[in-house]
Amino acid sequence: MPKKPKPPPTTPPATKGERTRAAIVDAALRLFHGHGYEGTTMREIARAAGVSLGNAYYYFESKEHLIQAFYERTHQEHLVECEAVLAREKKLEDRLRGVLLAKIDTAEPYHRISGILFKTAADPKSPLNPFSSASEPVRREATELMRRVIEGSSSKLPADLNEKLPELLWLHEMSVILFWIHDESEGRARTRHLIERTVEMIAKLVSIAGFPLMKPLRTSVLSLVDELKQDVLPPKT
Repeated sequence: MPKKPKPPPTTPPATKGERTRAAIVDAALRLFHGHGYEGTTMREIARAAGVSLGNAYYYFESKEHLIQAFYERTHQEHLVECEAVLAREKKLEDRLRGVLLAKIDTAEPYHRISGILFKTAADPKSPLNPFSSASEPVRREATELMRRVIEGSSSKLPADLNEKLPELLWLHEMSVILFWIHDESEGRARTRHLIERTVEMIAKLVSIAGFPLMKPLRTSVLSLVDELKQDVLPPKT
């Protein structure tokens, strides 16, 4: 049985309510690790967290809401690690590489849990799906991070590509995470290699796509992306 990872140190929650929320999330992750997502009940989570069932439901309406809080936690940990990268690097390739490596580094303590949750998150009808309405806040913030990667770089992109590229880079990040979930290589070496190779390719493609002669093809590709978004993402309310 794989050794249960310890989460990275974070700033302690400031209020009693925040500490209770964190304790419930921590308890849930321990139980998911041992019994799986479907095999764990809210009653068991409440008991492990040392709170009443009613109190657990006060903070989280369901297991799905609890996992969304876990996603938000890992996202915030990633944002913190990205600040040094974005302050240091100027080339688009280096900024994107640093952000993606920071993603798998901060997610590593949750590798086993992520694999367990993937079974549910892969369901298009699940609120845990990264394209669901429930996942929209984290998805929006992750896309904005990619916008910072682009806008803070030395690259000058056409307006249409500059607008759409953050979403495309977020989709690439999702593909990297999917690969990472299935990666059992030591130190996730295969995922790191994937990041190195794909980031290099993306930087070259972005550079080529900015050429004036590429505008018709660029317009066609970006139009296709918009069509696919309408099929996958929930309508904005």
